[in-house]
Amino acid sequence: MSEFDEASWEERYGSSERVWSGRPNLQLVTEVSGLAPGTALDVGSGEGADAIWLAARGWRVTAVDFSTIALKRAAAHAEAEGVAARIDWVHADVRVWTPPVTGFDLVSAQYMHLPPEPRRALFARLADSVAPGGTLLIVGHDITDLETGAHRPDMPEMFFTADEVARSLDGDRWEVATAEARPRPGHEHEGVHITVHDATVVAFRRPDGAP
Repeated sequence: MSEFDEASWEERYGSSERVWSGRPNLQLVTEVSGLAPGTALDVGSGEGADAIWLAARGWRVTAVDFSTIALKRAAAHAEAEGVAARIDWVHADVRVWTPPVTGFDLVSAQYMHLPPEPRRALFARLADSVAPGGTLLIVGHDITDLETGAHRPDMPEMFFTADEVARSLDGDRWEVATAEARPRPGHEHEGVHITVHDATVVAFRRPDGAP
């Protein structure tokens, strides 16, 4: 079973009533809480925690995932939270899907771990989808987590560093505010407390005509 196709994720979501915690991702909350709401793209939206958190704070969200089970579950959660009208759920494979160019004030990709070439192509498309003056937020498991005992696949090529992503952004069009391996608490399988790191990139797209 491939970890990167729709069938594998349908099986994973179908095997449990809830796969994720239901809480929004920490780095999203950290970086977006102070932003004025606008339009947002949530890439790989899963069961909808990030999209629902954004919608509850006034954002109009496009949430994309290729698991129909996850999208149905997320839509039900959004309905229960009273924010369904602020979220558009899109069934698509982000490895090939192209979002609208300059279509969003915020683009968030949380833990999108793909092989190097499709990952770089995806991140380039996501960068293109940020509106002038908007924010790009990319977060992943830092490669150093492979040495911590955290639950990570032994596939180094699937990981990326914040510097790698930051270097891919055109300096004439982007101001990189953050590119770091950001620590947060984690757990080993045996429940031992450890520190893991999120490769975190926050970049602002310069307004058209800005130097």
